[in-house]
Amino acid sequence: MSEMNEGNTEFDLFIADLNGNLRGKRIPASGLDTVMAQGVKLPQSVIGFDNWGDDVLTNGLVFETGDTDGVCMPVYDEPTSVPWAESPRDQVLAMMFNMDGTPFYPDPRQILVRIVDRYKALGLTPVVATELEFYLLDGESEFKRRPEEPIINDGNGRRLSETDCYSIDEMDGLEGFFTEVREACEAQGIPADTIVSELGPGQFEINMQHTNDAVLSADHAILFKRLVKGVARRHDLGSTFMAKPYANKSGSGMHVHFSLLDETGKNVFDNGDEDGSLLLHQAVAGLLDHMPESMLVFAPHMNSYRRFQNGAHAPTFASWGYENRTVAVRIPESECEARRIEHRVAGADANPYLVLAAILGAALHGIEAKMSPPEPIIGDAYAVYERYEALPNRWELATEAFKDSAFMCEYLGDTFVRVFSAVKEQEQEKIYGRISDVEYEAYL
Repeated sequence: MSEMNEGNTEFDLFIADLNGNLRGKRIPASGLDTVMAQGVKLPQSVIGFDNWGDDVLTNGLVFETGDTDGVCMPVYDEPTSVPWAESPRDQVLAMMFNMDGTPFYPDPRQILVRIVDRYKALGLTPVVATELEFYLLDGESEFKRRPEEPIINDGNGRRLSETDCYSIDEMDGLEGFFTEVREACEAQGIPADTIVSELGPGQFEINMQHTNDAVLSADHAILFKRLVKGVARRHDLGSTFMAKPYANKSGSGMHVHFSLLDETGKNVFDNGDEDGSLLLHQAVAGLLDHMPESMLVFAPHMNSYRRFQNGAHAPTFASWGYENRTVAVRIPESECEARRIEHRVAGADANPYLVLAAILGAALHGIEAKMSPPEPIIGDAYAVYERYEALPNRWELATEAFKDSAFMCEYLGDTFVRVFSAVKEQEQEKIYGRISDVEYEAYL
């Protein structure tokens, strides 16, 4: 029998749609046992909503199917608490299946499960950790729909308006918030590690510990995003994982570190020297080869592409190097047994399940096809970017590259490609169909 925390009268069950937005139902506590055993029905079209929660009629999941239901099954045996909720409540993370019990592969979690299973068939286990950057905002920002730096508790009511990277004072001024974030992470089993003040004022990064369950790592990332927003509101703050909330300040990324273990637990990227093994080089080659067609996953929104500027700590072309933070794929300095790859492209606004699926899928293809990477870049990659083909730097260009991708269809699924493309095209129609304030200011 499943148990809820004492005093809870209801719980949330939710899945992540393709944008990483959580969709589900709030259910009385009396229904917990039934939900844990039988799941909850939701229309399958929910997976393919656009970012505003509207149906996407061209994705093939609405009228063509009669807007049929799927069943959302809990992925863990017990609910977890929602410590920041005003009234006691638990939460249940789920993923969607067809009514006959088979996986519903447009579900982003199911897509990642399938990629991990392909590794298992080769006797390999990905070990993954994510680094998530976000901005804390003044509490009025969500209401105003404009970002404003937060005021910290330093005795002077100071607003964080200047960059102060790696500042301990900034974190001291927000001690109550970060303490509660730590406590909420512990309550939900999220392995948060270091907290860093980043390049933007009010920007922070929290690193997750490595885990040998890539799907669990993505669960931690998706739940952490919800946690930060909830805790921030309790402290009269706003928060955002938007890729570029300020035009002239640092963007927010989601860096992914991963290695691969064989069936004996050995890191197959380690060959005893600093260069790393042949498998590491093959994985890097796959990542570089499929990076352009994966950009829509790594940068899923119009705002996402504002991160990719020369000298802005976000890569502009498919590149790699050792201990080099100007490239897209970095091999960090480490002990040989900890040899790993850091993928530095995705924004914090991206869906963690899809990001990990695209990264691990591309690395797997590089290994299976025995691909070879170009020479690693030494020094400033931004200084040589003109010699290389740029990554898609606009939303619609990334969409076209994604739609034409044989790799995406084979590794992440042709149904996913169809549905996600339709979602992005509808979002583009909505946004490009609106006249911006700057157009009125410039042309009226």
